[in-house]
Amino acid sequence: MPTAGHLAVARPFLERGVHVLVEKPMAASLAEADGMLAVAARTGATLAVGHTERFNPAVQAALPILRTPRFIEVHRLSGFPERSLDIDVVFDVMIHDLDVILAVDSSDVAGVEAIGVPVLTPKVDIANARVTFQSGCIANITASRISRDKVRKMRFFQPDMYASIDCAAQELEVWRLEPVPGDRPRIAGGPVPVAPAEPLQQELADFVDAVRTGRAPRVPGTAGRRALALATRVHEAMGR
Repeated sequence: MPTAGHLAVARPFLERGVHVLVEKPMAASLAEADGMLAVAARTGATLAVGHTERFNPAVQAALPILRTPRFIEVHRLSGFPERSLDIDVVFDVMIHDLDVILAVDSSDVAGVEAIGVPVLTPKVDIANARVTFQSGCIANITASRISRDKVRKMRFFQPDMYASIDCAAQELEVWRLEPVPGDRPRIAGGPVPVAPAEPLQQELADFVDAVRTGRAPRVPGTAGRRALALATRVHEAMGR
């Protein structure tokens, strides 16, 4: 379903207290996202947002150790999809990585610089954004839906540690600087064991468990709204 229809479909269910899992981006605008959140808060309905990359087992394995990243580099490249063409690549593709980055760094966004180019559609098909956080962390994110090769990689650099995630292969590598008494520090690490799993299946299981137990889903409506807000800032920084 086109993003423009999310609110119209979700609202009647939320109004009746029916729990809803809505695809990303959660709405066509922040005002519509706020409308969903307001109804869910009033009726007590669980509202989750389908940011499936958060359920990627490699991402899940990395999140607990990503405490103080100072630089994040992301490349998410894919071929032309012939779907979701009602929105540009920022809301269609980059928003996956914006959500993960926001889960890693919870500080406020201090600044956004971005450039985007429409190539095969009237919408932006390839984009790059540089996001600066109040914590001092800087994220450089490239997203494309017109590339020949499929790449879904995230790299995190923090003091004494480097982590690399291949989202497509569900692989994680972690390297650390370890002190050696009487000698120079050594670099140690390598691949981290990751049990493969289907992110969409994990997402659905999390939503069902959240509904049954009354806990918050892993990606609640507030997280979806925050990702949408940052995607909107990237879109605006491109002058679109």
